[in-house]
Amino acid sequence: FLLTALTASALWTPGFTQAPITVAQAQETVTITRSEYERLKQYELLDEVKNYIEAHYYKEPDQQAMMDGAINGLLSGLGDGYTFYYPKEAWENLWKDDLGKYAGIGIQMLGDYRDGSVTITRVFKDTPAEQAGMKKGDVLYKVEDLEVTTATLQDAVSMMRGIPGEEVHVEMIRNGEVVAFDLIKAEIIVNRLESMVLEDNVGYIMLYDFAGDCAPEFEKALQDLLNQDIQSLIIDLRDNPGGWVADGIAIADLFFDSELLFYTEDRSGQQNKTYMTKGKTDIPLVVLVNEHSASTSEIFTAAMKDHGRATVVGTKTFGKGVTQYVVSLSNGESGFQFTNAQYFSPKGNQVHEVGVTPDVEVTMSDSEANNYYEFGDLSDPQLAAAYDEALNLQN
Repeated sequence: FLLTALTASALWTPGFTQAPITVAQAQETVTITRSEYERLKQYELLDEVKNYIEAHYYKEPDQQAMMDGAINGLLSGLGDGYTFYYPKEAWENLWKDDLGKYAGIGIQMLGDYRDGSVTITRVFKDTPAEQAGMKKGDVLYKVEDLEVTTATLQDAVSMMRGIPGEEVHVEMIRNGEVVAFDLIKAEIIVNRLESMVLEDNVGYIMLYDFAGDCAPEFEKALQDLLNQDIQSLIIDLRDNPGGWVADGIAIADLFFDSELLFYTEDRSGQQNKTYMTKGKTDIPLVVLVNEHSASTSEIFTAAMKDHGRATVVGTKTFGKGVTQYVVSLSNGESGFQFTNAQYFSPKGNQVHEVGVTPDVEVTMSDSEANNYYEFGDLSDPQLAAAYDEALNLQN
């Protein structure tokens, strides 16, 4: 769900283009431009409240916590579930996620900003979550005493992270009932993908997210499968919540020549088009998606469908068709992300709040969707349908 990382200095550079204003403060003077003075005046009431708190609150206030809350409040005023602040700990966790190694319980989640729910989309193998019996499809309800929604998700993640050996209490909603777990945090190693050759020379790659070293790992897995003489390939993006768009571009480059991958449009209507560059692999493709395939997964899938490069199988995708900048703040310890544009498929189809409709729709019952299938298990109805399509493409 992330487009790129910026530094704060890249976003704003003050300039003295207007007559300066001199402000007297306790026998000191500060000269600023009129536009800067007017900008600072907007925060007069906020400063007034802060002064009252500092003078009259019943105990010594936590200055950093107040500033973190103020930034959170500013961003929440946009009413955009994809725009939020990363205080110090959350900022550190963001980059640990990208490295694929952290201390926690071992779950992947997807927040639905339409209703505020947070659902487990993947339970990592050999982790505290798997050993405790957490399941894909469980809805995260509480972490300790914190009720979890998309608005509190970053705080919940921070509470589930920490030092190996720490305990954390987590509650899930499963089939309408609350299920409680007491877990011991452990070192988690995230694998970005798995690959194998199915029967009849059908290659299979399941990509879990667009992060870390997924692009070079995907290219390596693809080459290994081609060396085994596969005749068609299934790319499984089910439950893939997205990630860095740059990784999606790098992987798509393996299958296109110079076609348009997607374009973004900002609030002024300005469009920015992204084209492929590397040159394609001609292997026949099937892309497998579901309702939890989001963001970069949808960019990739929409391009595959629009260009007729792959047969898309599964269910309609999530519908997260906006991109975000991730901005590092000047203290080097915190940052924020904000939505900067909406993206569209090569044919101009809207993805946000719409999703991508498969060429071949294959729905699953609740029991099938929440069932645990071994990797490559063709008793999985959606994978079986994708396999049939991959066989047809060999003819």
